Amino acid sequence: MRAIPAISSRLDGAGAIVTGAASGMGRATAILLARAGASVAVTDVGLEQAQRVADEIAGEGLRAKAWALDVADQGRIEAVVQDAVASFGDVSIIVNNAGISANLPIDDPSYDQSWDRHLSVLLTAHQRLIRAALPYLRRAAHPRIVNIASTEGLGATAGFSAYSAAKAGVIGLTRSLAVELGKSGITVNCICPGPIETGMTEAIPDEAKQVYAARRTALRRYGLPEEVAFMTASLCAPAASFVTGAIIPVDGGLMARNA
Repeated sequence: MRAIPAISSRLDGAGAIVTGAASGMGRATAILLARAGASVAVTDVGLEQAQRVADEIAGEGLRAKAWALDVADQGRIEAVVQDAVASFGDVSIIVNNAGISANLPIDDPSYDQSWDRHLSVLLTAHQRLIRAALPYLRRAAHPRIVNIASTEGLGATAGFSAYSAAKAGVIGLTRSLAVELGKSGITVNCICPGPIETGMTEAIPDEAKQVYAARRTALRRYGLPEEVAFMTASLCAPAASFVTGAIIPVDGGLMARNA
């Protein structure tokens, strides 16, 4: 009988870049990766907010450094990757988490502007960060890419067509790159969060959230950022070496429920 090999969930020695890491799912992901042993590049549009998370991680005796990063700025993406490699000696984990969302009907006069911004931040930025990090991922022992999409990429809500189109694109990008980069041992997976308690949803009244969750999810509640981050961090582990091209809803059963 074949012996069961030793597998690890530890990330000791790995360098990770997490975008949109100043709050919500990004913050939770950065903390969990650091607790697993990774050195984490905490990136967000605002340096002060990113620094607070890096300081929080450092307060646990773990390793993190903050960078300001607008993911719509290709030059800045490339600079942050180089800086992270110089700081950590390695970048082997990419978590494309940064996001925006706006409710805008397709006949709104500003729709084109909204469309361009959504695709730039939610889709184009993903491939740019992956391309910038690719030389380092190819030489890493356990290279991992996790893209954060949404259940809006699997279904749709009226008024969010730009967001849904971008998230569907993330799913397609994930599958395609999983096939293309598999020969290099790089795994590429996608998380599709459902209704989560984040900054994007905090303006929704609690009563409305309760009604929606009871009507749409199997678990009858909104999820927590940490519940998404746990799945993301799990996909980054060396033990997740045979999982690639996966599109994983973390949605409390939203996509499974018909009634």
